[in-house]
Amino acid sequence: MLEIAGGLVIGLLVGSFLNVVIYRLPVMLERSWREECQEFLTAQASMHGPEIADSGVVASEVADKAEPQAAFNLLVPRSACPGCGAQITALQNIPVISWLVLRGRCAACSQPIPARYPAVELLTGVLSALVIWHFGWNPSGWVILPFLWTLIALTFIDFDHQLLPDDLTYPLLWSGLALSALNSTGLLPVALPLPELPASVFGAIAGYLSLWSVYQLFKLITGKEGIGYGDFKLLAALGAWLGYGMLPLVIMLSAVVGAVAGTAMIISLGRDRQIPIPFGPYLAGAGFIAMLWGETIVGAYLNFSGLA
Repeated sequence: MLEIAGGLVIGLLVGSFLNVVIYRLPVMLERSWREECQEFLTAQASMHGPEIADSGVVASEVADKAEPQAAFNLLVPRSACPGCGAQITALQNIPVISWLVLRGRCAACSQPIPARYPAVELLTGVLSALVIWHFGWNPSGWVILPFLWTLIALTFIDFDHQLLPDDLTYPLLWSGLALSALNSTGLLPVALPLPELPASVFGAIAGYLSLWSVYQLFKLITGKEGIGYGDFKLLAALGAWLGYGMLPLVIMLSAVVGAVAGTAMIISLGRDRQIPIPFGPYLAGAGFIAMLWGETIVGAYLNFSGLA
């Protein structure tokens, strides 16, 4: 019980940091993309000024460098109220509790603080405790926790921006492959709940190609893009962590939950059918379920169907 409580506390603290990642990482990426575009256009203007001007781009605007911006990353600046700019103190940053004590409002200007912040913290804490309860306070549990935390960050970023950043999906993919490789060598002091290296590699390949094929087929039939490249990479990462044998379960779970949730949003919220619904959160949820109970679910299905 003490170990589970420890997992809860660590999860709450990490959840507070995930709120920072969820908000700031998309902003950081947008700034980076703007800088890259500015550098490209500036270089083009210096090389082909007249041609760019003739094409309708004002050369002087392209050539001007963007105003230098203050440092903005996951560490700086300190968190502050978006309304009045008052910095959030350490006591006001205690997960969940500070939000309850402040009654969901800024201490300086009383502007409402979105309830999603403590919700992310609480979700991360509860699921972290669940991981420790399932795997134990040991290397297996410690390895699965970062897997969970990355999925939570991806889930909320995709909800907000319909974006699954490479900064998160690629590390998730490569860490899954690397840990499976170490696990297969027997060099680790304990065996991790991860597939052997061949299953991990083929899981990554099959995960990417399966959704890529669906994307290409849908585009060929409808002329529209039905799914994003980030979803390919996320499923490849899940395949690396779970192995190719779990991919059918992940796809089935994510498709069912996504269809139900999407239909519910259309009916209850009046969501426009033409507005894309992010698929990443359902992949992430299905991947987490498969990590904890995938073998149990597959075994139960095989026994029920008589295929076992």
